[in-house]
Amino acid sequence: MDTPYGSVPLPVWERPEPQPRAASVALSRAKIADAAIRIADADGLDGLSVRKIAKELGVGPMRLYDYVINRSELLDLMVDTVYSQIAEFGHHPGWRDTVLAVAHRTRAAALEHEWFVDLLGARPHLGPHALAVGEANAAALSQAPGVRGVDDLQRALGVLNAFLVGALRREITERRTARSTGTDVSAWQAAHGPYLTRMLATGRYPTVARLVVDGAHLDAEETFHRNLAAILDGITDPGS
Repeated sequence: MDTPYGSVPLPVWERPEPQPRAASVALSRAKIADAAIRIADADGLDGLSVRKIAKELGVGPMRLYDYVINRSELLDLMVDTVYSQIAEFGHHPGWRDTVLAVAHRTRAAALEHEWFVDLLGARPHLGPHALAVGEANAAALSQAPGVRGVDDLQRALGVLNAFLVGALRREITERRTARSTGTDVSAWQAAHGPYLTRMLATGRYPTVARLVVDGAHLDAEETFHRNLAAILDGITDPGS
């Protein structure tokens, strides 16, 4: 396909939907993405295949290639469908409330679609909904008191995105570990508690002991919110 960039094919976002066929099952990229998401939610990305999607939709596998060229495009569609959920964060008058809303919507989406975290943190997501979420986040952060120009904005976005990716991957990894081992974090802590108590009693780890004994023991949502607030406080501080 000739494009303004030579023989490079147009992105899936800019290619029109194929003409409908005289077939018993109507297809669209949205239907394909929704079916792929259902499979990935159940089986993870490793369990996702064109054959499974085709079976879910009741069509032959080759029909899907009229809509997506390869697996990469399929993942792009899936990711942007998730961003369409994140984009429903509502209107918030202040920059901080907007950033908080986007972050919490992102966490909620990741908890619903665990495979989503496996696709965070690498190349930017460029689908229309992903760009809309990115625009809302960047526009809000640009209004923060500590952000004076584009360099500050890039740093603020970098710090925020690094936190989100790390926090979400950690939370999802814990959920996966609990499922694979049959031991949730509370049971794991109870099993290792006596050993840790003995080690801390040696006096060799006084700072760790303070954290364990005196530190707040929050659940995952509380930890996410508190640490996110600390990130935004740092961005707000003009001296940071």
